[in-house]
Amino acid sequence: MHHDVTSLSGFYYASALGRSAQRSLQQALRGIWPETRGMTVAGYGFAAPFLRPFMGEAKRTLCLMPARQGVMHWPHDAPNIAALVDSGRWPIANGFVDRLIVAHAVETEGHLDDLFEEVGRVLAPEGRVIVIAPNRSGIWARADSTPFGLGRTFSYGQLERMMASHDLTPVSRAAALYAPPSERRFWLRSARAVERFGLRLDAQRVAGALLVEATKRVYAMPRGKREGVRQMLQPIRVLPRPVGATCEGDIAAQEKGDD
Repeated sequence: MHHDVTSLSGFYYASALGRSAQRSLQQALRGIWPETRGMTVAGYGFAAPFLRPFMGEAKRTLCLMPARQGVMHWPHDAPNIAALVDSGRWPIANGFVDRLIVAHAVETEGHLDDLFEEVGRVLAPEGRVIVIAPNRSGIWARADSTPFGLGRTFSYGQLERMMASHDLTPVSRAAALYAPPSERRFWLRSARAVERFGLRLDAQRVAGALLVEATKRVYAMPRGKREGVRQMLQPIRVLPRPVGATCEGDIAAQEKGDD
């Protein structure tokens, strides 16, 4: 099964629980990326609810939605910047994106290798990506009424290994959605307090969503090492040894010749 853009949009924009979840995830993202001024920020999957805080600050914002999910006009109150794309073929130049959010994608994506190849391709050197995924041990993954109850669930280790296998170096972890996925008024009213309490206790095992940040590393061989290798590979001159000469004589003859 795959996420549907209509149900995702209805959850985040038309339900009280979705708006609460949106607020919690936005705060978690802002805690990791407090400054994106002058950068290109993009989202893949259904990242629209989480891109909004970056729009007035980033140089440009892009919203990519996979074909199997469907696409909608976004933002609702401005010219459209959302595009329908194939998971393994994004219409973006190499190294164009500075910050990338992948949300509601890995849990239903059938070709994760293709997806992360594209992530690595579009990221600029030292660019960063945050993957948001349902927490395997959280209660949100058991709630079919939310998008986090559809598809695969993950642990931090699984996400980090998956990213590392595509030359993306994990650098930080975070979590969100500590309040229960309930529409009851009590839980909706107390969601912010529960979120703060969960963050204070660092109770990531019970959070509904895991966030893993990784960076695209570009390595270069130090110049000094290159010079050292070149010196080590210089040929050794061997002088002809007279018949009956000793090893000491050979060394002395070599040194004399060098003088």
